[in-house]
Amino acid sequence: MPEHRIGTQEEFEAARAELLAEEKKLTRRSDELARKRRELPWVPVEKDYGFETEGGTKSLADLFGGRSQLLVYHFMFGPPYEAGCPVCSSIADTLDPNAIHLKARDVTLICSSRAPIDKLLAYRARMGWSFDWVSAAGSDFHRDLGFQYTEEELRPFLGSDIPPTVRQMAQACGTDVPGYVAEGPGLSAYALSNGTVYRTYVTTARGLEPAMAYYGLLDRTPMGRHEEGEETHWLRRHDEYGKA
Repeated sequence: MPEHRIGTQEEFEAARAELLAEEKKLTRRSDELARKRRELPWVPVEKDYGFETEGGTKSLADLFGGRSQLLVYHFMFGPPYEAGCPVCSSIADTLDPNAIHLKARDVTLICSSRAPIDKLLAYRARMGWSFDWVSAAGSDFHRDLGFQYTEEELRPFLGSDIPPTVRQMAQACGTDVPGYVAEGPGLSAYALSNGTVYRTYVTTARGLEPAMAYYGLLDRTPMGRHEEGEETHWLRRHDEYGKA
C-alpha cells in the first residue's frame, strides 16, 4: 500500500464536502448526456439481417421478444475462438442479472457474436449465464456497426509492436492475434415502432464502462484501478480466478 496523506476527521469531512459538490455536478452532467442520447435521430435498419438462435433463424425484429426496445452487446467471440473474450465475459457477468430488470422496463437485452451458435451456447452454460445469445455468423451485422475488421484494416496494427495484453487475450481465447483483434466489443440500441426497427445508439471502448460495474467500485477504493505499468490484464473469467 503506498503512503498517503493522513488527516483528521474534520479535514476529511471538509474535503469530502468539496468532492461531493463535484460528484453532484458530474451526476447532473451525466443526466444531461443521457437526455441527449435519447434525442439522437433514429435510423431505420433497412438491411435484412439473419441471426441463428436457440429457436432457429430470426430477424432483428424477432429479437425484441415482444418488447419495443432492444439492447445488443456485441460480444467478442469470433469464429476461430475456442472461448469468449475474458473482458467481454466480465461485462456479461454484469449484464446477465440485469436482463430481468430491463424486461420490466420494456427492454430486451441480448448478446451477439460471430461464432457458431452451438459454441456460444456451450460457453454460456460454462459461465452460468441465462441471457439470450445469438450468432451473427454469415451476416454483416457486426461489420456494419464497426465491430468487425478486415485484414487490410488491421495491417498497420499487426505490423507494429503488439501489446502484451493483446497476446494474452488472444491466447486466452484459443486463437492468434489476427483472429482475436478481428472482433471488437460494442453496445447498440434499437426501437421497434409500427413494424420498423430503428437504430438509436451505438458505443464502444470506454463507452462500455457502465456495463463494467467493477471499475466504478474500484474507483471508490483507496488504490483505485491500480493498472498503471501492468503488462498483462488482471481480468479473468470468473471461474479462472485463483488458478495457476
